[in-house]
Amino acid sequence: MRWWGTENHARSGLPAEIWILVTASFVIALGFGIVAPALPQYARSFGVGVTAASAVISAFALMRLIFAPVSGRLVQRSGERPVYLAGLLIVALSTGACAFAQGYWQLLVFRALGGIGSTMFTVSAVGLIIRMSPVHSRGRVSGLYATSFLLGSVSGPLLGSALIGFGLRVPFAIYSVALLIAAAVVFVKLRDSALAKPDTDTSVRTMTLREGLARSAYRSALVSNFANGWAVMGVRTAIVPLFVVEALHRSDALAGIALTVFAVGNALVLLPAGRLSDRLGRKPFLVIGSSVCGVATIAMGFTENVLLFFTTSLIAGMGSGLINPAQQAAVADVVGSKARGGPVLAAFQMVADVGSVVGPLVAGIAAQHVSYAAAFTITGATLLVAAIAWMVVPDTLVRSDPMKA
Repeated sequence: MRWWGTENHARSGLPAEIWILVTASFVIALGFGIVAPALPQYARSFGVGVTAASAVISAFALMRLIFAPVSGRLVQRSGERPVYLAGLLIVALSTGACAFAQGYWQLLVFRALGGIGSTMFTVSAVGLIIRMSPVHSRGRVSGLYATSFLLGSVSGPLLGSALIGFGLRVPFAIYSVALLIAAAVVFVKLRDSALAKPDTDTSVRTMTLREGLARSAYRSALVSNFANGWAVMGVRTAIVPLFVVEALHRSDALAGIALTVFAVGNALVLLPAGRLSDRLGRKPFLVIGSSVCGVATIAMGFTENVLLFFTTSLIAGMGSGLINPAQQAAVADVVGSKARGGPVLAAFQMVADVGSVVGPLVAGIAAQHVSYAAAFTITGATLLVAAIAWMVVPDTLVRSDPMKA
């Protein structure tokens, strides 16, 4: 493959295909970030309450959850690349349909359908990343991949906030186009790649979910990914924009900036955290990151001015940035390079989706019937539980045989 990634491979020691996925991740995140500021307010524009608006976020995650086992089987049968492409196209079409929704229930259905495609390309991408990453660079690759997503997330909300001025439907049309671009990039750049072809080696076994659950580190990873789904994927998208508008009495545009500030905090630490986790271990970053993100999330709910809210959002984003590369690298350590991880990876994703379903609903109910402070306190507590879960397990990096319990 003669393109820019080949030169990066020579300089960085990473396969060119890794850089292709990193590029596609940026495009996907850019579109997701464009939609994020508009989605809760778009749902509210149909005359529904905070809980119903939050349910649009949860519906997307619920479909991801339901379809995750099927996605794992599709990857095992057809390979990661075809499933990745199909997932992107499904999300692109469903997002385009959201732009033309005529009522709340149509929006809910269209957004939920997008969850099917989302879980397809997520499971596929993680499988490809684990399979193609050099063993000594798992944390670094996870950091690169997460950083590309976050850079898109930094740019997306700012662009989305500007696009809201043209109407709440416009960001969905833009996101649909962005996903079509991402699908085209992956199709063209990976179609002749030997590294991205399905693994047909019958001697390579598949790690079962039971084997994964026998590992204490994998169980802790499930706890922390559940908390990540609840706080970062769910509540941040569903509740933060509403908090800025309804509690701080600021504009929709400023809500988009609040999401961007969190993403900036992520971007500042993702790459160094990924590199250092390959040297110092996964556990320190998971414990510290979960603790920082949890405390800062609780503090967000008690802020009364925009500057303080932005400060706590930035700190929470930095805590989250410490978690993600180490967490994905720890799961890769558990699976190892000599086993397929379909069921283990699908379950890992599913717990995040459970958090994304439950978190916005619980936080939405708390915000509507108690206070926003209560919503953020409950959310931050889940991250503190994750920190405790990682305190009591060994570090995966020091184990020589990743298949042993």
